[in-house]
Amino acid sequence: MSRSEHDRDYLFRSRPGLFEELAADSAARVLVLWKGAALVDGTALRLLPGDRVPKAELRIYLGRSLAASSPEPVGTPVLAAVVSDEVAAQLSPDPASWANLRSIGSALSHRDAGLFTEALAMANWHLSHAFSPRTGEPTVPELGGWVRRDPASDAGPGQENFPRTDAAIIVGITDADDRLLLGSNALWEENRFSLLAGFVEPGESLESAVLREVFEESGIRIVDPVYFGSQPWPFPASLMLGFRARVDPDQDWTLTPDGDEILELRWFSREELTAALGSIILPGHTSIARYIIEDWFGGPIEDGQPW
Repeated sequence: MSRSEHDRDYLFRSRPGLFEELAADSAARVLVLWKGAALVDGTALRLLPGDRVPKAELRIYLGRSLAASSPEPVGTPVLAAVVSDEVAAQLSPDPASWANLRSIGSALSHRDAGLFTEALAMANWHLSHAFSPRTGEPTVPELGGWVRRDPASDAGPGQENFPRTDAAIIVGITDADDRLLLGSNALWEENRFSLLAGFVEPGESLESAVLREVFEESGIRIVDPVYFGSQPWPFPASLMLGFRARVDPDQDWTLTPDGDEILELRWFSREELTAALGSIILPGHTSIARYIIEDWFGGPIEDGQPW
């Protein structure tokens, strides 16, 4: 689920000349992002001194490291820099030096996982909000990269646009025999299975979204949705809210994939899931789906997947 070991230090974002101050601070470090990938050394972020990254398309202040076990001292200021192809090639032409969050997330420290997730989510937000939804004019990043402002107009200095997060639910469903329901999404390879999930609609509670999404995707009614935990999911800008729930014992139902998002649904006992591990792919070790599945299973599931 969510992992982090840094202080977002939000008050520091409003300092005048923030990035100039950080550029002059020899202790400050830069997390470099290129096409959604971070510069890494093996299974750790390669945080560079500011003078190593003289050009960036976008800079975002991430906060201060709190990890006593990291190479950088506690209190080290960290910013993200989104760079061009040219700068990325100058920093490291080796493709192995660049890793995406899905592939390396489970191997990162808590601090590095939190910094990478924050940086990627913010970079995705900037990419999709580069222009004003009112005027179509380019917006300007401010407050350490945490606000984009509309261009000034006759009416005033321009509207501030803040980052948005899309709420989504994901749910582990069990039946009267304590079997777990897993489904295969139309966008995945045929043998990949995970929990049912979906976005929360406007004006809808999380619990209502759980009940609705499960019925829409599987045709079954559930009861007792219980909150399990959450995970930021910056693909591109979601917050996954995990639940456990049970099939309603008082209603008849037929397991029916919706045929649009979900193509196949299967109930698994623990023994059946263990036997199927060679033929199906489960969610990655960094995902909240995996945490919920392993919570039901009773411990870690060794399926041979490196991620």
